[in-house]
Amino acid sequence: MLFNSVEFIFLFLPVLLVIFFQLGRYSRRLAALWLAAGSFFFYAWWNPAYVGLLLASIVFNYSVGYALARSNDIASPRRKLLLALGVITDLSLLGYYKYANFFIHTTNAALGTSYGFADIVLPLGISFFTFTQIAFLVDAARGEAREFNFIHYSLFVSYFPHLIAGPILHHKEMMPQFGRASTYRFSVDDFTVGLTIFALGLFKKVVIADGVGPYAGILFASADHGDTLGLFQAWEGALAYTLQLYFDFSGYSDMAIGLSCMIGVRLPLNFNSPYKAANIADFWRRWHMTLSRFLRDYLYFPLGGNRKGQGRRYVNLMATMLLGGLWHGAGWTFVIWGGLHGAYLIIHQAWQALRIRLGFGDPSAAGRFMGTGLTFIAVVVGWVFFRAQTFHGAISMLRSMGGLNGVSLPDAIALHLGPLASRLSSLGVVFNPGGGHEFVMNAVWVAVLLPIVFLAPNTQQILYRFRPALDQRADDTAALGWSPDMRWGIVMAVVLAAGLLSLAHPGEFLYFQF
Repeated sequence: MLFNSVEFIFLFLPVLLVIFFQLGRYSRRLAALWLAAGSFFFYAWWNPAYVGLLLASIVFNYSVGYALARSNDIASPRRKLLLALGVITDLSLLGYYKYANFFIHTTNAALGTSYGFADIVLPLGISFFTFTQIAFLVDAARGEAREFNFIHYSLFVSYFPHLIAGPILHHKEMMPQFGRASTYRFSVDDFTVGLTIFALGLFKKVVIADGVGPYAGILFASADHGDTLGLFQAWEGALAYTLQLYFDFSGYSDMAIGLSCMIGVRLPLNFNSPYKAANIADFWRRWHMTLSRFLRDYLYFPLGGNRKGQGRRYVNLMATMLLGGLWHGAGWTFVIWGGLHGAYLIIHQAWQALRIRLGFGDPSAAGRFMGTGLTFIAVVVGWVFFRAQTFHGAISMLRSMGGLNGVSLPDAIALHLGPLASRLSSLGVVFNPGGGHEFVMNAVWVAVLLPIVFLAPNTQQILYRFRPALDQRADDTAALGWSPDMRWGIVMAVVLAAGLLSLAHPGEFLYFQF
């Protein structure tokens, strides 16, 4: 079931919330059980067969976590063995479903063999509920997980706003919220704030992301099929996907936070205007923030972080990002994308160290502006590997973006250029038949959306007064500040109506495939 579907918005959500708050008036335990059951139903809508897998994962990890938390000796070999058993089991399950086909296909390609079995269907959200529970096991082993109400734990893992595409949750930040009496009492303020954020997210997804997405798809498909794109077409395709992914993931993150706010539960912030980042490290503090937190706390730090010298730090950064890339998808293009970001981070860290040695102070406004532009271009180059279906397609796209495949324009553009068309032809610009409408519409989308990305406040800034996400800092610098009044009511009614009128053909969120 999709957040942007008629079934979810008009059937599932109203029934779930009405019964939840009615039960909450009499029994918090029954209300929590209802919310957990609703979350399992939400997951089963995609494929009922995998509900058993989700439930088995919850029971197994709860049992291991409970045993870890009840062990008195934190440093005992038994405790370490139990933690290793839990983590290895979780990773083995994830590895089988997510990487078995990739491993077999890679082996066959390398050895010229034809081993294989039926393609394995990837359970929806398995990466997110697996990482959430690995974090729980580590926290339990450290003595940081203290509450072990099984209904609350089941809800913590299966909680429908986060289950399919994040954020990755921590036991200690969610369990106390499920135990609060206020969570089970309907709040007009929470519902209004949540509905506002949900409406913004829905608009981002179904109007913006799904609007610009087809133009990116056409151009990347052409590159993957061996067609040669011109300079402008390649940049249009790369920027269109960069914007599609931005508004798709931003929309999902807003909708998840908004849905949870309606219930009275705060989720951690997972998206914070990443294209405004002044450097690549700042980008990863803003993009998929809970995944970055997980990779830092449970992979980079255990590898040694920056505590074992500069060389080891670079190795740890590269290893973390390679695994982060592989987490996003079982394909070599994702590995390359992760390695590229690892290289970006190493270059950034080396530059920072050089700046300190040379005695340079903080960057000026002009330096930050240049840093933001350079970071954005680096990220766009990385997204080419992230989006392309083949390595050849990604390289072809990058060659075209570098001008190595020439410059071309649709014939329809030449008709509006007059004598300038002949001048451009003499300079080597080729005019090809067809594609004029797509070229112009793509250019319009990019021209409209880029200023919004870089200049407009994000959802959390607009609603800063209401702190809709965990650990969100107050930000009163935004030019727009939402308030529950008539003016904003009219604006959000229009935004919600535009989103609802675009539900005829709901598309999956891009992060569903991970």
